[in-house]
Amino acid sequence: MRTSQPGADPARRDPAQPGPDPDGPDPAGPSVDGPSPDGQSTVFDAPFPLDVRLVLGVHRRGPQDPAFRTEPGGAIWRTSLTPDGPASVRVTASAAAGGAGPRIAATAWGPGAGWLLGRLPDQLGFGDDPAAFRPEHPVLAQLAARFPGLRIGRTGRVFEALVPAVLEQKVVGIEANRAWKRLLNWHGTRAPGPAPAGLRVCPPPAVWQRVPSWDWHRAGVEAVRAATITGAARVAGRLEQICSLPSAEADRWLRSLPGIGPWTAAEIRQRACGDADAVSIGDYHLPAQVGWALTGIPADDDQMLALLAPYAGQRHRAARLIELGGLGPPRRGPRMAVRDYRAI
Repeated sequence: MRTSQPGADPARRDPAQPGPDPDGPDPAGPSVDGPSPDGQSTVFDAPFPLDVRLVLGVHRRGPQDPAFRTEPGGAIWRTSLTPDGPASVRVTASAAAGGAGPRIAATAWGPGAGWLLGRLPDQLGFGDDPAAFRPEHPVLAQLAARFPGLRIGRTGRVFEALVPAVLEQKVVGIEANRAWKRLLNWHGTRAPGPAPAGLRVCPPPAVWQRVPSWDWHRAGVEAVRAATITGAARVAGRLEQICSLPSAEADRWLRSLPGIGPWTAAEIRQRACGDADAVSIGDYHLPAQVGWALTGIPADDDQMLALLAPYAGQRHRAARLIELGGLGPPRRGPRMAVRDYRAI
């Protein structure tokens, strides 16, 4: 639901020891330097309307995400563990003279800088096809006109999308974001290049397999979600291949993993594969939002799928537009409580 490599001092990982600030980075954690202090850069113009913050913002896991940062001027920092190694990238968008879309300027640092820059157009949705979406409902037509810069990007990094999606299973957003922040601070690497303080890179699958049980506990992650992540880490190499598969086959592949259901599989495919049809079935809020926007009545999952059926192939885009529009029924019920497994 939306809403490792131990440090140098093993005793620091003992939950009986006070240790450092549980939200802070491990001061003894590893760091990775880029190939040069200047990094690698690219500049290109988008031939279509493009809202960079809207497209890349789906990767942000809460306001304190250690892998994502937005500067006051609008520049976006992201980190990624690429096949060539860790990398960080800073992306800006500015008006392009006479162009349909903005001018994109990006600089990346780290061993994976070239890989990350080479796939930046994919991340920004250059491979997406918004023209395939033909909204019949007037609300969707209005929303599509209101957000012309929305595109569905793809990172090509499946495991990197899987971990935070699993952390978000059946918990409130604050709880999931807290766990993601702590685990990256403790086990991730410092972002290469002149990145903002506190920016971290997601650790590789082998490190996730070595995260000790007490760190999962201190991060507020119970055994089921921890086992789902470590189990997926064992087959992470094969996981990355799903981006080349048809949507239905990629979904079946992901859902064959223990602990990965339709909601988690859809959340992964949306971000890693750029799947414009991946509907987040089982979401706590989405069915009610879709039903309210299209009929004025909150819906359940089955009703939501029926309402989105005319947009087969583009159902996630339709749902995303409704989310962006802030459409949904008034919230009168109690909010889900934030749990803290560290007290158990």
